[in-house]
Amino acid sequence: MKIYHSIHEFKPLKKAVATTGTFDGVHVGHQRILNRLIETAEKIGGESVLLTFNPHPRMVLHPDLDLKLLTPIEEKAEWLEKFGLDHLIIHPFTKEFSRTSSLEFVRNYLVNQIGVKKLVIGYDHHFGRNREGSFDHLVEFGPVYGFEVEEIPAQDIDDIKVSSTKIRKSIEAGDIPTAVSYLNHDFVVRGIVVKGEGIGRTLDFPTANIQIPDVHKMIPADGVYPVRATLPQTGEMVLGMCNIGNRPTVSGRDKTIEVHLFDFDRDIYGESVQLSFEKRIRTEQKFESVEALKAQLHKDEVACRQLLNK
Repeated sequence: MKIYHSIHEFKPLKKAVATTGTFDGVHVGHQRILNRLIETAEKIGGESVLLTFNPHPRMVLHPDLDLKLLTPIEEKAEWLEKFGLDHLIIHPFTKEFSRTSSLEFVRNYLVNQIGVKKLVIGYDHHFGRNREGSFDHLVEFGPVYGFEVEEIPAQDIDDIKVSSTKIRKSIEAGDIPTAVSYLNHDFVVRGIVVKGEGIGRTLDFPTANIQIPDVHKMIPADGVYPVRATLPQTGEMVLGMCNIGNRPTVSGRDKTIEVHLFDFDRDIYGESVQLSFEKRIRTEQKFESVEALKAQLHKDEVACRQLLNK
């Protein structure tokens, strides 16, 4: 997969089969579009192209919302590559770009810059200034500019139309299984192991404190989760349990992400780690004493091991 950091770096193709959108999470709905995109490109001897944007448009247009992302841009690119996409264009989204009309977007970017011959879009897709463009506009523009358009219906799971917003709400609520069912892949968080206060070691549960470099990355709700930790430097995958929260029993003040890795005793300070989350086993709570906390941690370990070994 070739990656371009501006649409102006891209040279028009003879047979481009394209789609456009934010694709945050690369969830089951996005995957259906991608599969159709790639299938169509192969059928006509063309190449598949996805035009997406960075930052996320809502971050530029509504900065006060503090939007959190399921997949920051590097992570999103990795998921997209797994589908066999030929070209990924990551175009800078600015307020000036947001004022592009739907007609200008189609003519200047999709047709002239990409060379689209077929456009595959998701259900209820909107584009251009004030989201004025719609499927009906594309059907109207198609014959004028020489491309076909196909709309992919929304993907339903348990009679619920999957969307990035619904997945974010599930993760905010600590409902990882629902989020994963909508994503059709693990929900992961990546970070760097940094030195903490050493409280976990005094409890006989030493932890790796994880610092998340991307401030816009979505973090699950506070609580205790079974996790699979992948260490990219060695390729190791280690089971563990993760606590997200303020550690009220030991008078913690700042929110932390701490992982106790099972059967593991190696110094990994400064190393990167990827956490794949499973079902939350409990919310964070304040215990009457440190001993009560230690007793609960032993129970948590048993529960996490059982879930992870299923």
